[in-house]
Amino acid sequence: MAEKKTTKKAAAVKAEEPKKATVKKAAAPKKAAATVAVNAENAGFKAGDVYQALAAAGKALTVKEIAKAAKISEEETLLGLGWLFKEGKLAAADEKITLA
Repeated sequence: MAEKKTTKKAAAVKAEEPKKATVKKAAAPKKAAATVAVNAENAGFKAGDVYQALAAAGKALTVKEIAKAAKISEEETLLGLGWLFKEGKLAAADEKITLA
């Protein structure tokens, strides 16, 4: 019987203890997008990088593939692609881009 009394007493002590506040950890901050300087000179250089990567590949590539081949970020790739599309140098079909 002595065992039952101690377990009841321990349960009563636990019930009387104040609850500890839980601390929630903040979510890790998301990576910020790369900053790309948007000016005519930079866009022209990126367009050249994109053009050279497409010419070297000799086939249609996705944006990710172009960025990897040109060793530039996807944002910079998009900047260069915009320049080349405006100049009529590119053709796009089924999410892949090729030289026109």
